[in-house]
Order: sequence, then C-alpha cells, then structure tokens
Amino acid sequence: MSNPVPDQSSLLQPSVALPPAETHTVRGALRRPSILRREVVAGLVVALALIPEAISFSIIAGVDPRLGLFASFTMAVSIAFLGGRPAMISAATGAIALVIAPVARDYGVDYLIATVILGGAIQIVLGLLGVAKMMRFIPRSVMVGFVNALAILIAMAQIPYLVDVPWLVYPLVAFGVAVIVLLPRLTSAVPSPLVVIVAITAAALAAGWALPDVGDEGELPETLPALLVPDVPFTLTTLEIIAPYALAMALVGLLESLLTAKLVDDITDTHSEKTREAWGQGAANMITGFFGGMGGCAMIGQTMINVKASGARTRISTFSAGVLLLVLVVGFGDLVAQIPMAALVAVMIMVAVGTFDWHSVTPRTLRRMPKSETTVMLSTVVVTVTTHNLAIGVAVGVLVAMTLFARRVAHLATVEREVTEVDGRPQARYTVTGELFFASSNDLYTQFEYADDPEHVVIDMAASHVWDASTVAALDSITYKYERKGKTVEIHGLNEQSLHMHGRLSGNLAAH
Repeated sequence: MSNPVPDQSSLLQPSVALPPAETHTVRGALRRPSILRREVVAGLVVALALIPEAISFSIIAGVDPRLGLFASFTMAVSIAFLGGRPAMISAATGAIALVIAPVARDYGVDYLIATVILGGAIQIVLGLLGVAKMMRFIPRSVMVGFVNALAILIAMAQIPYLVDVPWLVYPLVAFGVAVIVLLPRLTSAVPSPLVVIVAITAAALAAGWALPDVGDEGELPETLPALLVPDVPFTLTTLEIIAPYALAMALVGLLESLLTAKLVDDITDTHSEKTREAWGQGAANMITGFFGGMGGCAMIGQTMINVKASGARTRISTFSAGVLLLVLVVGFGDLVAQIPMAALVAVMIMVAVGTFDWHSVTPRTLRRMPKSETTVMLSTVVVTVTTHNLAIGVAVGVLVAMTLFARRVAHLATVEREVTEVDGRPQARYTVTGELFFASSNDLYTQFEYADDPEHVVIDMAASHVWDASTVAALDSITYKYERKGKTVEIHGLNEQSLHMHGRLSGNLAAH
C-alpha cells in the first residue's frame, strides 16, 4: 500500500526526524532517557484519551463503565507483550461494543464475558491458521476508504460534546486545536496534546468554570480488576448462544487490528508480525475476559495519538498507556474526572484531521484515479460511516473491488477465427487469448460459429490459461455443440496447469 495517510496532511506529525532504527526497540529506548520519556509521555496522553472513550463504549455495550476501563487496561498491557505491532494501542472499542451489546442486553454480563473469552480463543485459532495472510487481498483503495471512514467516525464521535454545551467550550476547543497545530513548529520536547489537556484543565480549575468533564461520562472504578470465571452453565446451549457473537467479535476485532497494524507499518516505515498480532489479540481478549473486561481490539484514534501526535515507536508506550490508565482512574480518579471534555475533543478533532487522506479527495487525484478505484474507496467510506461498523465497510469495499476487477478482466479474453485448408480439407482455427475464469469464460461459447464452421475445428489455447471449473464447463459446452452438428473439435496448446484441470474436470461437470 502506498502511503494512505500522506505526510503533508499529517498535522500531528512531529517536526523532528524519526530516531534511528535501534531506538524503535524497547532495549534502545531504555538506553536513551529522551526516547524513554517520549514513550512514557505518549502513553500518558493515550491513557487520558482512553478514559472517556472506554466509558462511552461501555454505555454502547450496555455494561458498567468499569468493564470498559478494565478492558482497556488489560488489553493494552497484554498486547504490549503479545502483539506483533509495536506502539499500536489495543483497548475497548466501539466496533466490539456494537457486536457484543445484544449478549449483555439479552443474557447478562456473565454471558458477555464468556463471549469475550470464546472470541479470544477463536482469534488465537484464526491467527495460528494464518488468517493474517489474507490482508494481501485487501486493495489499496479499500485501505484508503478505511482510513477516511475512520477519520470521519472519529470526528462524528465528537459532535455530542459540542452540542448543547456552555459557550466557553468552543473557544477552548479552538485554543486546543491551535496549540496542537502550532506548538510542534516551536518544540517537540513535549507532545502538544498533553500540553492542551494540562493547560485547559488548569485553566478550568483555576477559574472555576462549570464545563462538561470526564466525570460526567460515568463512574470511575475505585479498585483493581480481579480474576474471575463467568457464572454460566458449561453446556451446549450456552455455546449456541455465545458462539455467533464470539465469531463476529473475533472477525471484527482481527480485521480492525490488522488494518490498523498495516497503517502503522506505512506511517513508521517498519514491518510488523501480522500473524503474531492476530493470535496476540486473541490471547489479550481471553485475559481481558477473565479479568471481567468487555474485550477489544486495536484502536485507530488512540494509535494515531500515540504514533503520530506523540511520536511513540515501541511497546513501552502501549504498556505505559495501560498501566497509567489504571493508575489514573483508580489512584487519581477525582482529578481525572475534572478534565474538561473540551480538551479531549480538541485532541480527537486533530487526530481525525491527521488521519484523513486529503490527497485522495483532491480534484487532481480524482481526475487521474480510475473511476473503479474511486468507487471502491467511496463505497467503503459510505458503508462504514452509515453502519458505524468497520468490518462491514471493508467487506463491502472488497466485494465492490472484486466485482469491478472481474468485470475489467472479463473483457481481456479474446477469440479470433480463421478458416484455412489443411491437407485439402477446410479447417476452422480459433485462437483464444487471455485469462479464463468464471467472468471471462461465461460467454465464451457464444463466440464460435457452430453452423458455418467446417467439419474440423481446432481451438488454440496456447495464449490463454484455464483457472476454474467454469472455463472447463464452457469448453465442454463448445465441444458438445459441435458434436451435435457432426463436427470434430481439437483443443491444442493448454499449458501444464490448464491441461491438468481440464483433464480432471472435463466431462464430469453439469449437463451442457
């Protein structure tokens, strides 16, 4: 994929050059105090941004806010050790909340936790089976649509915090946006999002402003999460209830996590272990379930804060985010509850701006880009934003891309006819050129002159390739039509693979 988030639109990108490759590792960061400070501070910024979102996602899932906060803690800490993509943030997410909400509503929290554990187990199995390798089948246009849809969803998620609020919220949000844009041009010693959060919180507390704050989002936990086993009967009936939701959770979580990992790979110009990330997500979800969390996956917004806004590159930032989240909500809950939502809204607005691929929607790009590519990108965006479900949006985008690709390739197969005399006998020779599969071979039989051809027909397949049973069936149909008219057909030039498929299937398919 070629840079779905262009550097010129990355307003959160630190102005300094990236550190050497060795400082992208935990060992390298521990040897450099400046790099270690960057990683820990990045984790702090992410932890602050995680709190209101985890509470909001808990509300979506219909559970106590503590389940979302505990899930964010256990997911982040676990994936810091188990995951294959350093610096990526995993926590409670809206996508997972939407999938598992019916379980909590209809059967209760214990069934939800059992669903999370089973979903994690499914992810481990899928990871070990190599599901991560399927990522190569996701086109670049779908990835661009994925990124743009995420940016829109992040921005839309801030709207409730900007409606029916005190007028003072608006200038504070504008101030926060200005700091995030301008401060990196002066210094990158401290992440600008952290400066915004501290400055707005200090001003609100000093002036006594009555503003919507984190405490308004829900109750913060006062104790540490404890190990537990869900109180559900271990029966086939229970499995029938939770299995469909667990499977959906596993697929949605893996898709969002692997797409986010691929995006971070491009941003950081580094490679990550996608298979390890897949089973690592599963293990983290199982751990989360046994600690009473609601499950989760990679978070694009918080990952962008960590990687782009704060410049983090190692697992230390992910681990710090999880630990500091728990420290903040348990040890400093009263203070954290007073952080104005205006500060976090400003941060997330700029994350949305930096995430969106502005280059993909410029008139110049749209003029040059094939219409099919633009259609795939827009379909991904529209479906994702409409359904608020990344998995559905990406699935539709891939389906549209496959359909348009099949239509394009269908016109690449050609048939040329030539009538000559061989040994004094007329002979019709057809030269078939192109890749033959269900789309391109579906009307292959219509391109032959059955009635007008002489008694001997040769079909030259040297310049073509047989890919599927549909093509073999089409060749059988052609042969059958000639035989009904008392004419003979010879098929020449099949390459080794095509000959093997034709020999194995010819005559064994459905009626002509």
